[in-house]
Order: sequence, then structure tokens, then C-alpha cells
Amino acid sequence: MAMLEVKDIEVYYGMIQALKGISFEVNEGEVIALIGANGAGKTTTLHTITGLLSPKKGSVLFEGQDITKVPAHKIVSLGMAHVPEGRRVFAELSVYQNLKMGAYTRKDKDEIAKTLEMVYKRFPRLEERKNQLAGTLSGGEQQMLAMGRALMSHPKIIVMDEPSMGLSPILVNEIFDIIKEVSASGTTVLLVEQNAKKALSIADRAYVLETGKIVLEGDAKELMNDDSIKKAYLGE
Repeated sequence: MAMLEVKDIEVYYGMIQALKGISFEVNEGEVIALIGANGAGKTTTLHTITGLLSPKKGSVLFEGQDITKVPAHKIVSLGMAHVPEGRRVFAELSVYQNLKMGAYTRKDKDEIAKTLEMVYKRFPRLEERKNQLAGTLSGGEQQMLAMGRALMSHPKIIVMDEPSMGLSPILVNEIFDIIKEVSASGTTVLLVEQNAKKALSIADRAYVLETGKIVLEGDAKELMNDDSIKKAYLGE
């Protein structure tokens, strides 16, 4: 059984159909990339999975449980964390307070302290800036904070929306190294990313979205060598 199963989801914004019967699955321990042009439906897919949008049709199953109608905050407590597009840190709170917000569904103080230690180890810059207001961090640091905050919920799967957006090439490499580390430590990753080359380089499998439909799927390395993918998404 797949950890996450998305079955025939259809989503509308008013009269406009954004997702046209999308189905895919994510197995435990995988890094799965969703790639596609702007407006293909990638963010809508993630919002539907994490409970921020309700599909008109279809279902989302997480570890065999139907979570299609479960509210977003309850989905977090089931073990799914969302790193949203545009980072969405709490600008008026300190780095430390932002990280603590990520653990709001957890009760065990010792376990939370251990996770915080792990996050600081993975993101030393966050520890250096723990008392700084999140709104004063650079874009790259805010992305690290958004990822650290998601990890504070100790998720089984982390869903990331455009983690490299607006970052310099050096920081993009750093963020992708961290995603690889997160995966290596046993967390499943579902990644939406405009930088298709980067996403495919770290993913196990990938799905290609076009105008609300999945048009291609397969092994990430094979897709990287697919001529149509090269032309459309890799700028080759």
C-alpha cells in the first residue's frame, strides 16, 4: 500500500476546472517530484492533499485513511507537513517561536526539544539567528525556517511547494542538499518545483502536469533524458 494515494481528484475555482482527474501515489521513503509549467495545477494539487482545498470529485488517502474531508490542522497531526510556496513564515515572531509553532500538534516536551536540536543541527544558521525576527531573515534563511518549522511536527511525509523560488544558485544547491538529507533520514518527500532539472536530479520518480492533467510519469532519471521533457522543462 502506498503511503499517499491521490485518486481521480477534480478541483474547480468557480467555473474553472483546475485539476481534471489527477491520480498518483507516493510510497514510503520516496522523493517524488511534480513538475510542470506555471498554471499546470501543481500548487492546487498540494493544497488539495494537505486539506486547504476540497476536491469536487475524487479522494486522497494517507496510510490507507481517507483524508479528503479532514481539515488541514488535523492532517498535520496525522504526520503530513506542508512547506508552502512563498515560505509564509510568521514575520513578527522570532526564529525560535516560528519553530515552536511547527510543533503545536505535539505534546511531549522532551521529544520537541530533541527535534529542535536536530533542526538546529541541520540548519546551523537558524540557531545563530534564533532570537531574530523571522521577517528580517534573507529569502534563503526564511526558506530554511519554513523547512525547519515543518520538520518540527516530526512528519512522516513533507510536502514542499517551490522551495528554490527566488533563491540564488548557491542557495538552491544548499536547499536541495537539505532535501536529500531529509529524505535520507527517513522522511518521505513530495516536491513541487519549477526547477525541473534540480527536482529530477534528486527524485526517485516524477509526474508531469499539464493544464490539470498528468501527461507523463516515470523514473526521474529516465524522464531527465526524455527529449520532450528536455525541450519543455529543462531548456535543452
